Order: sequence, then structure tokens, then C-alpha cells
Amino acid sequence: MSAKLHLEWYRIFLHTAKAGNLTKAAQELHVTQPSVSYAVKQLEEGLGVKLFDRLSKGVVLTPEGADLLQFVEQSLSLLEAGERKMAALSRHAAGELRIGSSGPIIKHLLLPPLDDLRAEFPDIEIRLYQGKTAEIAAWLKENRIDIGIVHLPVTDPALDVRPLAAIRDCFVAGPRYRHLAERPLAAAELAALPLLLLSAGSSTRVFAERWFAARGLEVDAAFELSSTDMLVEFARRGYGAAFVTREFVRTPLARGELFELRTADAVPERLVGLATRRGMSLPGIGQLFVERLTASEDR
Repeated sequence: MSAKLHLEWYRIFLHTAKAGNLTKAAQELHVTQPSVSYAVKQLEEGLGVKLFDRLSKGVVLTPEGADLLQFVEQSLSLLEAGERKMAALSRHAAGELRIGSSGPIIKHLLLPPLDDLRAEFPDIEIRLYQGKTAEIAAWLKENRIDIGIVHLPVTDPALDVRPLAAIRDCFVAGPRYRHLAERPLAAAELAALPLLLLSAGSSTRVFAERWFAARGLEVDAAFELSSTDMLVEFARRGYGAAFVTREFVRTPLARGELFELRTADAVPERLVGLATRRGMSLPGIGQLFVERLTASEDR
């Protein structure tokens, strides 16, 4: 389209073609009849073709005008559909939310605000990907996700990362090891137990290994699993001590299905952060979710 040809002229052309009359088209568009005549004339001059034959009782399309009408109808229909989509997005009545996170964080940090968001905006599409922090950072940079919930620290110049919440980890075991829950255990005593750990390279696994290493101990996993649910199940069945996020095992601890093995040296808190691509805007529904997620953690 030539820069000199205004979109409104095409809209006037469409109404005129449908109405078959300049005055009627002007009334539908709430403009003056001379404005309609001017727009049609400018469009004809700009395109170099005659669009209407003027009759005593109105106008009819020329063959060139009839050809143009097909394109104008399709184009304006697409623009109107785009406007409707933008209106829906602005009301959060539509849109896609793509999030990356690890399993325990999904269950205890993300699900409550996600449930609320879906209940309020049932037509939004939610895509949730589970992975390790390094994978989540890579997905952000590849534009596979919009928001990443990661274990800190994460230092990457391509990402904006801010602290979101503090989490605490603990060692838990089933009734077989209940007697060990009666007193604090030294790190060496824990290391001597069969340890149930998440897969190598996960943030939780690295954190546990560093905690032991700071006390001069090198540990290996008796069971190496990719799911915290499986760690908890094997711990409950008496296969050893699992290193998990305390929030994840609150219910089985309260029920007496698991017992916390307290440490003589406290396991420090870890920070979870919210990561996005630096310099890139979030979709509207994504921005709303971030606002609600951070607000829920501030309370």
C-alpha cells in the first residue's frame, strides 16, 4: 500500500460499495457526503483506476472496483479480528502464559496463583515446563518460555533475575529411621546413611553436595531420582534419608509418615528467583501473573 493512501479511504470505499450510494455511505460512517466523495476520488487517483461508475441514483463498482473490493473486505476483516484479539488480551480474556520451573516449586509456589488465575480467566492458555535451573535459563533465552522460576544464584547478562521466595530443605526418613529423629545428627552421621537425592546437576542436589563438602564430606546417592515425589516415596518405605524441600513434605511429616532428621549444623535457606528475558516485555497475562505471584509472596 502506498504511504499516501489512507486506511480510512479503503474503509469509505467498502461502505460505499456496499451501500451503492455516497450519501448513504456518509450516513453510515457519520461523515459528510463531500468527505466520502473526496476519499473515493483520492483512492482512484492514487491507484490509477476508476472504482465506481456514477449513476443518477447512486454508484456501481467498475470491474476494477469489484476486484479491489475482495482484497479490501479481507484486509479490513483481518484488521477487525486483530482489534478484537487485542481487546481480549487487554482484558486478559485470551492469551498464553508459558512458565518454566522445577517440580517442588511448581507444587507449592506456582499452583495456588495459577489456580486463581485460571479460575478468573478460564480462556487463557497455560503452558508449564518442568526442568532444572540451567534448562529454564536456556528456555528463556530461546523464547520457549516467558517466565522462569529458578534457584539462585543465576548470573546471566541476558536475563533479569530477582529474588522471589526463601525455601528450606531438610532430611527426612520413614519409620525405619524414626529413632534418629530424636536428636540432632552430625553431617557425618547423615552421610553414612543411604541418601536419596535428586539427579546430578539439579540445584537441590548441588546444594546438598556443597553442604556436605563444607564439612569435609563427599557423598554419593544410594538412590538418584528425577522426581521429589519418588524421593519421598522411597524415604517413606525405609530406603534411606531423602533431601527435600520442607514445604513439600509438610503433610507426610504431620501425619507421621515421615520424620525429619534434624542436623547439628543448620541447613541454610535457599532463594528462589523470578527470571525473564532482559529488555523484553511480558505478554499482558504474564505481567498480571508476575504481579500476583510477587504479591502473594510479600504477604
